[in-house]
Amino acid sequence: MGWLSMPLSSMTPYETPKAYLDAQFTYDRHDEAGKGGALRVLASSCLRNKVWYAAAIRTVDGVDEPAFAIVCLVSWNPRARDGFVFAYKDMTEHMGPNEAECPERILALLGDTDDPSALDWRRRCLDRLSRRAAQPLEHGMHIRLPAAIRFTDGHEGTDFIVHKRGRRIALAKPGSGYPSYRITNLCDMAWTVVPPPTQTRVHKTVFG
Repeated sequence: MGWLSMPLSSMTPYETPKAYLDAQFTYDRHDEAGKGGALRVLASSCLRNKVWYAAAIRTVDGVDEPAFAIVCLVSWNPRARDGFVFAYKDMTEHMGPNEAECPERILALLGDTDDPSALDWRRRCLDRLSRRAAQPLEHGMHIRLPAAIRFTDGHEGTDFIVHKRGRRIALAKPGSGYPSYRITNLCDMAWTVVPPPTQTRVHKTVFG
């Protein structure tokens, strides 16, 4: 499925991508005899208004199927000049989405599956969670990237000093003190911590 775009008026009464998508993927189409289908969202998260992750349960003829993951790419620009402030592209975990930052609380709600693409997606999500949990980025930390990155100002390097303000992370060249760089998905990279240089302790000479 391609992207579906819309103006703010088409989102009414919902004011955010998360609220709209929560409602979009929750419906009940059973008839009076209980035949038909339904879908309900158990939990969701719209990370940075860029990707919406959800655990959902499909019901067919009154019988619940195992919970599965829905992933929607999101474009959200309330100041869009053409008026189309919101767009999304939906897929399920069975389509093997590239986006794999699903929160742990949503992954925990998913049911059993033997679908190879879904299993691979869940593994990638868990791998990212384990990397982030191993050692969080902290202010002042000296880190080294697995490969050099070249920036638009021409600087290319692997070593940076972390500057944190709330959830925002910027990087500075060692010795510069000014955080000039940002790297997308830095937390997911296999960076390592550079230990501070060992200082040689000079002992005081004592004469007998």
